[in-house]
Amino acid sequence: MISAFMGLGLAYLLGSIPTGYITAKLVKKIDIRKYGSGNMGATNVFRVMGTRWGLFVLAFDIFKGFLAVVFLVPLFFDESQGTAALVFRMSLGFAAVAGHNWTLFLKFKGGKGVATTCGVFLAIATPAVLCAILVWILTVWRTKYISVASIVAAATCPAWIWLFYRYDVSFALLFAVSALIPLLIIYTHRPNISRLKAGTEPKITDRSKRI
Repeated sequence: MISAFMGLGLAYLLGSIPTGYITAKLVKKIDIRKYGSGNMGATNVFRVMGTRWGLFVLAFDIFKGFLAVVFLVPLFFDESQGTAALVFRMSLGFAAVAGHNWTLFLKFKGGKGVATTCGVFLAIATPAVLCAILVWILTVWRTKYISVASIVAAATCPAWIWLFYRYDVSFALLFAVSALIPLLIIYTHRPNISRLKAGTEPKITDRSKRI
C-alpha cells in the first residue's frame, strides 16, 4: 500500500512538470501565462512561440503520461496481477494528468490535460489512441481549432476502445474510463467553449499573438 501511494505521488510530480512554462522562460524569457490564452499548455505555446516549441511541449507532455504508466508500474506494483495491475496503471496515469492540470509548482493551475492523457492511453491502448490522434489531426486541418479537435478526438475514444478491445478481458474497465475522458476534456476546455460561442477563440493559423 505504501509503495502504491509512493508511485501515485511520483506520477503526480512527473505530471506537474510545467513544460510550457519552463520552455517559455528558458527560450523567450516570458511567463507564457501572460500571453495568448493565458494557459501554459502546448496549444498556447503553439500560438505564442510557434510550431517548433509547440511541438516540443506537446511531445514532452505526452511523454509525461506515457512515462508514468510504463516506467513507474514495475517499480511499485506486481504486473502479473491482471486487472489490478491495469487499475494501477490507470491510477498512475490519471495522477500524472492531475499533476499537469493542477501543478504543484504553479499554485495548482496548469494545462488542460489532453496531451498527458494521450500519453497515458498511448501506453495502455495504443491502437485506439492512434486512431484518436488521426481524428485530432483531421479535425484541426478542417476547423483550424485545436480546442475543437481535442474535444472531438476525446469523444471518439469509447468507439475506438470498443473496436479494438471489445473481446479483451479488460474491456469493461477500459471502456468505462474512456467514457470519462470526453467529460474531463470538456470540463478543462470550458473557457475555450465560451470563446467558441462568442466567436473569439483563436485558430491555429492566428499569428497575431506570436512573439
